[in-house]
This record gives sequence, C-alpha cells and structure tokens, in this order.
Amino acid sequence: MNARDIVGTAIQSTLRSKLRTTLTVIAIFIGAFTLTTTSAIGTGVSDYITAQVGAIGSADVLTVSKAADGEAATEGDGPQPYDPDAASAGAGGGPSGPVALPGAGAALTPDDVAVLRDIDGVLAVTPLAQVSPDWIEFADNGRFQVSVNIAAGVSPADLAAGSALDNATDESQILLPTSYLENLGFDDADAAVGETVTFGLTDYLGEAHEVTATVVGVQNESLLGSGVGLNSAMADELETITDTGKPDNIATTYISATVQIAEDSTPEQITEIKERLADEGFSAQTLEDQLGSFQLVINGIVGVLNAFAVIALLAAGFGIVNTLLMSVQERTREIGLMKAMGMSGGRVFALFSIEAVFIGFLGSALGAVVSIGIGIPLSSVLSQTVLSGLPGLDILQYAPASVITVILVVMALAFVAGTLPARRAARQNPIDALRYE
Repeated sequence: MNARDIVGTAIQSTLRSKLRTTLTVIAIFIGAFTLTTTSAIGTGVSDYITAQVGAIGSADVLTVSKAADGEAATEGDGPQPYDPDAASAGAGGGPSGPVALPGAGAALTPDDVAVLRDIDGVLAVTPLAQVSPDWIEFADNGRFQVSVNIAAGVSPADLAAGSALDNATDESQILLPTSYLENLGFDDADAAVGETVTFGLTDYLGEAHEVTATVVGVQNESLLGSGVGLNSAMADELETITDTGKPDNIATTYISATVQIAEDSTPEQITEIKERLADEGFSAQTLEDQLGSFQLVINGIVGVLNAFAVIALLAAGFGIVNTLLMSVQERTREIGLMKAMGMSGGRVFALFSIEAVFIGFLGSALGAVVSIGIGIPLSSVLSQTVLSGLPGLDILQYAPASVITVILVVMALAFVAGTLPARRAARQNPIDALRYE
C-alpha cells in the first residue's frame, strides 16, 4: 500500500462511522471557530490601534518633550516645589499670560529647539505650539467651536477624502475631522475638499481676527485626539496672530516638538539618539513606544479569549482519542489482515494518524469558514451601528496567515491526539488480531 492508498483508505475509514466522526468534528469546530474569531478580533483591534497611534507619529519621527526631573518623579510625595525659571506648557495667550495645559509639564523654549537641532542624528525639528481659534464657519452656516490637533501637520493622516497637508506651501491648509462635516454644512467628506472655511481668533490684547484656509482633506476621528489639522503656513499664521501684543517678557514656549530622524535607522541607532536627547534633558518616544502599552492590553485580552478556545480544542483532542480507540477496536481483524499481507507497523501507524489529522482538518476548516462567513458581514453591521462612533474600526479582520495557522495548529493537535490509538494499532500482533472476535 503506497502513500496515496494510505491517505485514501484513511479518509474512507474516517467516514465509515459518520455519527461518531461528526460529533468529534463538531467538538473541534467549536474550538477552531472560537480561535479563528478571537484571532480576527485581535488583528482588527491591533490594526485600529496602530492606525490611531500612527496618526500622532511615524516610524522615523520622535515626539520630544522636556524630561521630568528624575528625583521629583520618584519621590511620590505630592506636588514638587515651584520653579519660577521653568517654562510652562501653554495653550495660548491672554492678558494674564499663557494658559497651562492640563497635565502639562515643563515646555520647550526656542533655546531647547536650537539644542535639538544640534543633536547628532536629528535631521529636522518641528516645534508644536498650541493655538486656539475661537470658532470655525463655512458659507454663513453658523459659527461653531473648534479644537486644533497640533500634531496633524507632521503625522500621517487617516484620510476619508482628499489629500494630506502640504507643509512646503505658503497656502493655509487644513484637515477637517469627519465629525465637523454635518454641522458646517457639508453633505459628505468629498464635498468638503477644496472649500474655504473661516476661523475666528483673538490676539493677546483681545482684538478679534478672521483667517481663511482651504480644506485639502477630511480625516477620520482618532481615539487619541481629534480636531482640525493645520499645515505649517496655517499654524504659523494663527500663532503670529495669537502672539500679537504679547509683552517681550512673556517667553515663547512649545508643548513639544517632533524630531525627524533617518527613515532607515536601526533600533540601535534610535536608542543612541534617544540617549543623546536624554543627556540634554529631553524625553523622546517613537511610534513603537506609544503603541506598546495599547498593544500589551490588546494582546492580554486576546490571549484570555484564545485560552478558552484552546481549552475547547483540548477537550476535542480527547474526543479524537476516543474515536480512534473505538475504531482500532472495531477494526482489529482488519488490522491483522493488513499486517498479515505484509503491511508494516509504520504504515498502520500512518494510516490511523492520517485519520486523526483528517478529522482535525475537517473541524478546523469548517470552523474557520463559518467564522469568516459570519464575521465579515457582522463586522460590517457593527461598524455602522454599535461601533459607528469609532470610524475606521473593522472589529473582525481575517488575515490569511492567521487562519492558515489556526488550521495547521488544530491539525497538529489532532495528530498528537491520534498518536496513542495509532501506536496501539501498529503494535497489533497479526495472529492475535485475526483471532479477535
């Protein structure tokens, strides 16, 4: 009996006892279905988190701020002594001076920006100043409150329509969040692209100003911050107006800065640059640093869900053992006849092992197919209903590699489960087996 005959015989033998095989396949199906679904959830959520974090950084960009004082950070004794010489992270100006951002620490000064530009490995530095327009309006449809995403101009955008901001142009450009469209009077994202909107803001002395900008794109809402994105020209114009009339003794400060490094930087080179920044009193984070804590939580949740699927698969493994042990007992004389005709113990072992693997394949493939068949339309429905507040989230994403991995893992588990019955069949004495009643 050659390999092809062994495989064919194994499949026929598996289908001989349809009820017993069906029950075993159902047990495997439950575990494979659960494992495929949880894997898809993990992929969908991870991709969404990656996209959200990617909206505030990219692989070749470091987000830099003033490092907290090491001693103060570890004391844990409440507020630290006030340092009048330390700049405060401001969110705009007014007659009373800069307004501190909630949770903001020491801000960057122009001198700090100059130091950043001189650090080895730094290609470009973009300081981020907080500007706060009072309102936004389109075509006399009414004025609405507006917030600004200060990092949008230096970060990749998750666009619903249009194009990214151009920081090389002198034209004032903005990215509108999708949540602004209806109130401003746009029918959809495409309708907003190319239109001109008006911003109102107040300078340091309280005088009102109006500024216009072109909508070049519409950006999906982000979990990590929403608001209108500004290109460099628009940000500079708003900052200039905001600082009009500011006394000379009020220092210019920045909330943070983005530092451009070589796109092909190795992890070791990035670590060296971060160490140089730390030596100068700065704290730097890469996209991977920002993503790490989110990814850890997601991996933990998916890991727990996968654990339940594995438990179901282990239970199914015992079902495979029971099914094949009964099959060996029922086919004792058949096994004896095969060995008497010259079939080796290794081929008998292979015959029953293939039966186990085939059962595992049936259950896992069926579980994966049903999971995909249910998950794809379900994900679409959820994104338009329950999860409509999280644009861009496709909760169930079936990566081909993950689905194939699940099937192979289940087949491997089935093979291990079938080892005991296969060994018992391979060790049968042909004379005793032929006498078996």
